[in-house]
Amino acid sequence: MKIQGHAALVTGAGSGLGEATARALARLGAKVAVLDLNLENATRVAQEIGGLAIPCDVTQPDSMQQAIDQAAAAHGPARLLMHIAGMGSAKRVVGKDGQAAPLEDFAKVIQVNLIGTYNAARLFAAACAKLDPLEDGERGVMVFTASVAAFDGQVGQQAYSASKSGVVGMTLPMARDLAQHGIRVCTIAPGLFATPLMKTLPEPVQASLAASIPFPARLGKPQEFAELACHIVTNTHLNGEVIRLDGALRMAPR
Repeated sequence: MKIQGHAALVTGAGSGLGEATARALARLGAKVAVLDLNLENATRVAQEIGGLAIPCDVTQPDSMQQAIDQAAAAHGPARLLMHIAGMGSAKRVVGKDGQAAPLEDFAKVIQVNLIGTYNAARLFAAACAKLDPLEDGERGVMVFTASVAAFDGQVGQQAYSASKSGVVGMTLPMARDLAQHGIRVCTIAPGLFATPLMKTLPEPVQASLAASIPFPARLGKPQEFAELACHIVTNTHLNGEVIRLDGALRMAPR
Protein backbone atom coordinates (compact mmCIF):
# COMPACT_ATOMS: atom_id res chain seq x y z
CA MET A 1 0.00 0.00 0.00
CA LYS A 2 1.20 3.48 -0.78
CA ILE A 3 1.27 5.76 2.23
CA GLN A 4 0.63 9.05 0.47
CA GLY A 5 -2.91 10.34 0.81
CA HIS A 6 -4.11 7.70 3.27
CA ALA A 7 -5.35 8.39 6.79
CA ALA A 8 -3.32 6.92 9.64
CA LEU A 9 -3.91 6.46 13.35
CA VAL A 10 -0.81 6.41 15.57
CA THR A 11 -1.33 5.58 19.24
CA GLY A 12 1.27 6.70 21.75
CA ALA A 13 2.29 9.33 19.22
CA GLY A 14 3.02 12.08 21.72
CA SER A 15 6.60 10.96 22.29
CA GLY A 16 9.28 8.37 21.57
CA LEU A 17 8.71 5.69 18.94
CA GLY A 18 5.14 6.84 18.34
CA GLU A 19 6.19 10.43 17.69
CA ALA A 20 8.90 9.31 15.26
CA THR A 21 6.40 7.13 13.42
CA ALA A 22 3.83 9.91 13.19
CA ARG A 23 6.48 12.24 11.76
CA ALA A 24 7.65 9.65 9.22
CA LEU A 25 4.11 8.98 8.01
CA ALA A 26 3.44 12.71 7.65
CA ARG A 27 6.63 13.18 5.62
CA LEU A 28 5.43 10.45 3.29
CA GLY A 29 2.11 12.18 2.74
CA ALA A 30 -0.22 10.45 5.18
CA LYS A 31 -2.98 12.28 7.03
CA VAL A 32 -1.96 11.52 10.61
CA ALA A 33 -4.09 11.41 13.74
CA VAL A 34 -1.83 11.72 16.78
CA LEU A 35 -3.42 9.70 19.58
CA ASP A 36 -2.06 9.89 23.12
CA LEU A 37 -3.19 10.02 26.74
CA ASN A 38 -1.12 13.19 27.08
CA LEU A 39 -3.02 15.74 25.00
CA GLU A 40 -0.31 18.39 25.46
CA ASN A 41 2.30 16.15 23.85
CA ALA A 42 -0.11 15.03 21.14
CA THR A 43 -0.96 18.64 20.31
CA ARG A 44 2.72 19.60 20.03
CA VAL A 45 3.43 16.77 17.59
CA ALA A 46 0.25 17.31 15.59
CA GLN A 47 0.94 21.03 15.15
CA GLU A 48 4.45 20.33 13.91
CA ILE A 49 3.42 17.71 11.34
CA GLY A 50 0.06 19.15 10.27
CA GLY A 51 -1.84 16.33 11.93
CA LEU A 52 -4.77 16.01 14.31
CA ALA A 53 -4.29 15.60 18.06
CA ILE A 54 -6.79 13.35 19.84
CA PRO A 55 -6.73 12.36 23.51
CA CYS A 56 -7.13 8.60 23.74
CA ASP A 57 -7.02 5.82 26.30
CA VAL A 58 -6.49 2.66 24.25
CA THR A 59 -7.79 0.44 27.05
CA GLN A 60 -11.24 2.05 26.98
CA PRO A 61 -13.58 1.00 24.14
CA ASP A 62 -15.46 4.31 24.08
CA SER A 63 -12.28 6.40 24.06
CA MET A 64 -10.74 4.38 21.23
CA GLN A 65 -13.93 4.41 19.18
CA GLN A 66 -14.34 8.15 19.62
CA ALA A 67 -10.75 8.68 18.46
CA ILE A 68 -11.36 6.57 15.35
CA ASP A 69 -14.56 8.47 14.58
CA GLN A 70 -13.01 11.89 15.20
CA ALA A 71 -10.06 11.11 12.97
CA ALA A 72 -12.36 9.80 10.23
CA ALA A 73 -14.43 12.98 10.33
CA ALA A 74 -11.30 15.04 9.73
CA HIS A 75 -9.21 12.83 7.43
CA GLY A 76 -11.56 10.18 6.08
CA PRO A 77 -11.56 6.54 7.22
CA ALA A 78 -8.14 5.31 8.30
CA ARG A 79 -6.39 2.50 6.46
CA LEU A 80 -3.31 2.51 8.69
CA LEU A 81 -3.03 1.78 12.41
CA MET A 82 0.34 2.10 14.13
CA HIS A 83 -0.25 0.89 17.66
CA ILE A 84 2.68 2.03 19.78
CA ALA A 85 1.03 3.05 23.06
CA GLY A 86 2.26 1.02 26.00
CA MET A 87 3.91 1.03 29.41
CA GLY A 88 6.88 -0.58 31.09
CA SER A 89 7.16 -2.39 34.39
CA ALA A 90 9.79 -4.04 36.55
CA LYS A 91 8.78 -5.81 39.75
CA ARG A 92 10.06 -9.04 41.27
CA VAL A 93 7.53 -11.78 42.05
CA VAL A 94 8.72 -11.77 45.67
CA GLY A 95 10.04 -8.45 46.94
CA LYS A 96 12.91 -7.79 49.32
CA ASP A 97 10.33 -7.63 52.11
CA GLY A 98 9.25 -11.19 51.30
CA GLN A 99 5.84 -10.08 50.07
CA ALA A 100 4.29 -11.20 46.80
CA ALA A 101 4.06 -8.59 44.07
CA PRO A 102 0.66 -6.85 43.95
CA LEU A 103 -1.63 -8.54 41.44
CA GLU A 104 -3.02 -5.18 40.33
CA ASP A 105 0.43 -4.14 39.06
CA PHE A 106 0.56 -7.19 36.77
CA ALA A 107 -3.02 -6.66 35.65
CA LYS A 108 -2.42 -3.01 34.74
CA VAL A 109 0.46 -3.83 32.41
CA ILE A 110 -1.56 -6.57 30.70
CA GLN A 111 -4.49 -4.18 30.40
CA VAL A 112 -2.46 -1.44 28.71
CA ASN A 113 -0.06 -3.43 26.54
CA LEU A 114 -2.08 -6.47 25.51
CA ILE A 115 -5.75 -5.66 25.96
CA GLY A 116 -5.13 -2.10 24.73
CA THR A 117 -3.58 -3.50 21.55
CA TYR A 118 -6.49 -5.84 20.94
CA ASN A 119 -9.03 -3.11 21.67
CA ALA A 120 -7.46 -0.72 19.17
CA ALA A 121 -7.08 -3.49 16.58
CA ARG A 122 -10.64 -4.81 16.77
CA LEU A 123 -12.22 -1.37 16.44
CA PHE A 124 -9.90 -0.27 13.64
CA ALA A 125 -10.43 -3.53 11.76
CA ALA A 126 -14.22 -3.29 12.01
CA ALA A 127 -14.13 0.14 10.38
CA CYS A 128 -11.44 -0.75 7.85
CA ALA A 129 -13.23 -3.89 6.67
CA LYS A 130 -16.07 -1.70 5.35
CA LEU A 131 -13.78 0.22 2.98
CA ASP A 132 -13.41 -0.49 -0.72
CA PRO A 133 -10.38 -2.65 -1.51
CA LEU A 134 -7.27 -1.16 -3.07
CA GLU A 135 -4.75 -2.87 -5.34
CA ASP A 136 -4.28 -6.57 -4.47
CA GLY A 137 -7.56 -6.46 -2.56
CA GLU A 138 -5.87 -4.70 0.33
CA ARG A 139 -7.95 -2.57 2.69
CA GLY A 140 -5.61 -1.70 5.53
CA VAL A 141 -2.49 -2.38 7.56
CA MET A 142 -1.93 -2.67 11.30
CA VAL A 143 1.52 -2.53 12.91
CA PHE A 144 1.78 -3.50 16.59
CA THR A 145 4.64 -2.93 19.03
CA ALA A 146 6.07 -5.76 21.10
CA SER A 147 9.60 -5.91 22.57
CA VAL A 148 12.60 -8.20 22.68
CA ALA A 149 11.39 -8.80 26.24
CA ALA A 150 8.71 -10.98 24.68
CA PHE A 151 11.49 -13.48 23.92
CA ASP A 152 14.17 -12.89 26.55
CA GLY A 153 12.67 -10.91 29.39
CA GLN A 154 14.85 -9.96 32.32
CA VAL A 155 14.41 -10.41 36.05
CA GLY A 156 11.37 -8.46 37.19
CA GLN A 157 9.83 -8.21 33.72
CA GLN A 158 7.16 -10.86 34.20
CA ALA A 159 4.25 -8.53 33.49
CA TYR A 160 5.96 -6.65 30.66
CA SER A 161 7.23 -9.80 28.98
CA ALA A 162 3.87 -11.52 29.30
CA SER A 163 2.06 -8.55 27.79
CA LYS A 164 4.45 -8.26 24.86
CA SER A 165 4.48 -12.04 24.33
CA GLY A 166 0.72 -11.78 24.07
CA VAL A 167 1.06 -9.22 21.29
CA VAL A 168 3.54 -11.51 19.50
CA GLY A 169 1.21 -14.49 19.87
CA MET A 170 -1.76 -12.51 18.60
CA THR A 171 -0.07 -11.35 15.40
CA LEU A 172 -0.29 -14.43 13.18
CA PRO A 173 -3.81 -15.54 14.12
CA MET A 174 -5.09 -12.00 13.68
CA ALA A 175 -3.42 -11.76 10.26
CA ARG A 176 -5.11 -15.02 9.30
CA ASP A 177 -8.43 -13.86 10.73
CA LEU A 178 -8.36 -10.56 8.84
CA ALA A 179 -7.02 -11.96 5.57
CA GLN A 180 -10.58 -12.29 4.31
CA HIS A 181 -10.93 -8.52 4.70
CA GLY A 182 -7.60 -7.64 3.08
CA ILE A 183 -6.13 -6.26 6.31
CA ARG A 184 -2.48 -7.09 7.04
CA VAL A 185 -1.02 -7.38 10.55
CA CYS A 186 2.65 -7.23 11.57
CA THR A 187 4.50 -6.55 14.81
CA ILE A 188 7.84 -4.89 15.51
CA ALA A 189 9.79 -6.05 18.56
CA PRO A 190 12.29 -3.28 19.33
CA GLY A 191 15.35 -3.67 21.51
CA LEU A 192 17.05 -0.80 23.33
CA PHE A 193 16.10 2.55 21.81
CA ALA A 194 17.00 6.15 22.58
CA THR A 195 13.53 7.15 23.71
CA PRO A 196 12.78 9.96 26.20
CA LEU A 197 12.37 7.29 28.91
CA MET A 198 15.78 5.82 28.14
CA LYS A 199 17.34 9.28 28.20
CA THR A 200 16.25 9.75 31.82
CA LEU A 201 18.83 7.14 32.82
CA PRO A 202 22.35 8.29 33.79
CA GLU A 203 24.76 8.53 30.86
CA PRO A 204 26.97 5.67 32.12
CA VAL A 205 23.95 3.40 32.26
CA GLN A 206 22.93 4.33 28.73
CA ALA A 207 26.48 3.70 27.52
CA SER A 208 26.57 0.31 29.21
CA LEU A 209 23.27 -0.70 27.63
CA ALA A 210 24.46 0.46 24.20
CA ALA A 211 27.68 -1.55 24.57
CA SER A 212 25.63 -4.72 25.10
CA ILE A 213 24.30 -4.52 21.54
CA PRO A 214 26.47 -6.58 19.13
CA PHE A 215 26.20 -4.28 16.12
CA PRO A 216 25.76 -1.43 15.80
CA ALA A 217 26.89 -0.94 19.41
CA ARG A 218 24.56 1.95 20.09
CA LEU A 219 20.98 2.52 21.09
CA GLY A 220 18.42 2.28 18.33
CA LYS A 221 17.14 5.50 16.84
CA PRO A 222 13.38 6.12 16.94
CA GLN A 223 13.45 6.98 13.24
CA GLU A 224 14.78 3.47 12.53
CA PHE A 225 11.67 2.04 14.14
CA ALA A 226 9.56 4.45 12.12
CA GLU A 227 11.27 3.50 8.87
CA LEU A 228 10.52 -0.18 9.46
CA ALA A 229 6.90 0.58 10.32
CA CYS A 230 6.51 2.50 7.06
CA HIS A 231 8.23 -0.26 5.08
CA ILE A 232 5.74 -2.79 6.43
CA VAL A 233 2.96 -0.64 5.00
CA THR A 234 4.51 -0.45 1.55
CA ASN A 235 5.61 -4.09 1.29
CA THR A 236 2.34 -5.90 0.67
CA HIS A 237 3.78 -9.38 1.16
CA LEU A 238 4.72 -8.69 4.78
CA ASN A 239 1.91 -10.18 6.84
CA GLY A 240 1.59 -12.11 10.07
CA GLU A 241 5.24 -11.48 10.90
CA VAL A 242 7.05 -10.34 14.04
CA ILE A 243 10.30 -8.50 13.28
CA ARG A 244 12.99 -7.99 15.91
CA LEU A 245 14.71 -4.62 15.55
CA ASP A 246 17.56 -4.92 18.01
CA GLY A 247 21.05 -5.06 16.47
CA ALA A 248 21.26 -8.80 17.31
CA LEU A 249 20.76 -8.09 21.00
CA ARG A 250 19.79 -10.93 23.35
CA MET A 251 18.98 -9.68 26.81
CA ALA A 252 20.90 -11.04 29.79
CA PRO A 253 18.93 -12.28 32.82
CA ARG A 254 19.51 -8.95 34.56
